[in-house]
This record gives sequence, C-alpha cells and structure tokens, in this order.
Amino acid sequence: MPEGNTNNNFGLLLKEILKKRSLSMRRLSEITEIDTATISRIINGKRKVNLQHLQRFSECLEIPMAELFEAAGYPIEHAQENSDSDIYTAVEEIQDIITKANLVDDKFSIARVEQHLSNYGHYSQTEEGNKTILTSFEEKLQKVGSIGPFINELKELFEKFRHRKGTAHELVLIGGALLYFIIPVDVIPDYIFPIGYLDDAIAVQFVLNSFMKK
Repeated sequence: MPEGNTNNNFGLLLKEILKKRSLSMRRLSEITEIDTATISRIINGKRKVNLQHLQRFSECLEIPMAELFEAAGYPIEHAQENSDSDIYTAVEEIQDIITKANLVDDKFSIARVEQHLSNYGHYSQTEEGNKTILTSFEEKLQKVGSIGPFINELKELFEKFRHRKGTAHELVLIGGALLYFIIPVDVIPDYIFPIGYLDDAIAVQFVLNSFMKK
C-alpha cells in the first residue's frame, strides 16, 4: 500500500477503540498478527488500511465489518443502494464500485462468474460435491443471514437439488450456483461487505435466466 497522508477517520476510530479497551498497539499487533509499525501508520493516517487489515481487526476486535468498512472510506452506502436492483444488468456499476475502491486486483465480469459456475456445476455431480452442498448449505446460509435479494431463490434451488427435481442439465446448473454460494473463493471475495455477495446473486440470476430461456 502506498504511504502518505490519508483520510484518518479509520485511524481515529481504531485509536478510540484501543483506548476504551485499554489495549496497546503492541497487544493489538499480537492478536491480529499485523506488525506494530503498520498499525501505528494506520492510526496516524500515514497508511490506508486494506481489506486484509479490516478483516483481521473485525475478527479480533469483534466489530462489524460494515462499521470498519465505512470508517475506512469505502463506498458502502452506494453498494447497499444498488444491492436490490437488477443484479445482472448492473455489472458495469459493480465494476465501477470495485475499481474506485481498489477492492480486488482482478477485473470483475459475467464471463468469470460463468466460468466458475461451469467448473462448480461439474463438481456438484461428484459424490464429494454433492455432499458439500447437502452438508454446508445451511451453515453458509446462517452466516449470510438476509443479505442480498437472492436468498429465497437459493433456498428454492437447494430444495430442487436436494430432491433431484429437474433434468440432468438443470441439476448441473443448480449445483454450480449452490457451490458458488457455499465456497468462499469466488470472483468477489465474500468478506468485502456488502458487495461481496453480488456475484453470488449474479450466479443465481444466471441460472434462473437459463431456466426461463428454456
């Protein structure tokens, strides 16, 4: 990350948290595994906190990621406003959010989501893939809660997959979408709240669109 003066809202917030909890920067370094010098530069506004830092601070300090995300200056409000829109047609806007916030290195695209879906779809037809869906779906659903407009659709797809309701081709598509949702390594990392689940929504929309075309 480049050094230099940054908006120090996050640094001030972190400093206040440490004071309230009587934590030293050295102790914070120990529990987050972020070196003390880096924490000092973040607090003093000499370094912009990155997403890996935010994730560690959130986990170790038990502070909602959304709160830290907003303090760090990422465009969370804009992302939330668009999360309930027509996801499939909002790809350019999603990419704009990601690029401006410097959230991920790779370019987001429908093609990349489709490639993941294809790979996961084939995997879902294996014994291991099938087991992953049946045993991990509910757990992932609990972690996500009500985030995203695609939860009800996912539940319906899961029931179809669980009861094998559909053609072989349809079950491949459904399995791909479910694994895309379950497996955290996708096009937009899930920890980038709240837009980290938008590509999951696009995956669901892609499957639903495929059904409608038929």
